[in-house]
Amino acid sequence: MFTEDLSDLDGGSTNPESWGAVPTSANATWNAVTCNWSANGYQLPIEAEWEFAARGGKMSQGYKYSGSNDLGSVAWYGDNSGNKTHVVGTKSANELGVYDMTGNVSEWCWDWYSEYSSSPQDNPTWPNKGSYRLLRGGSWYDGATYCRVSVRYVVNPYYSYSDYGFRLCRAIN
Repeated sequence: MFTEDLSDLDGGSTNPESWGAVPTSANATWNAVTCNWSANGYQLPIEAEWEFAARGGKMSQGYKYSGSNDLGSVAWYGDNSGNKTHVVGTKSANELGVYDMTGNVSEWCWDWYSEYSSSPQDNPTWPNKGSYRLLRGGSWYDGATYCRVSVRYVVNPYYSYSDYGFRLCRAIN
């Protein structure tokens, strides 16, 4: 099911044909898209939401990977993937019952890249514009180091690879 299908089911409306061609280089129009954080609906998670879920939320056991310190039990990554994406849910879930937050595909987050603050933050948000977006979780292509929950990838927003994907979350206000 695609985002437009989910929005249509909830009474919303989107039309991908009106979006134009997907950019393959920097694009001011696409980069200016904003999110209405007070609306009910589907969106990419902000980086803090992604990390909270990947770490197991309030049930976190402090694992290095999402759901385990044994990467092979929770992730398709460079050493076991056969260089391809796998069906979601074929490895163990994390503490919240969420699958594949480590490995399989690196997941886009909504945020534009910014350095972490040196002081503690509670559900931080980042700048509304920038040059790079964030990917989290590592992929089937990556080694163990890059699949740790703490690792951040800084990527041009127009990049597209077979090991990049996304996970939708839903705001309910």
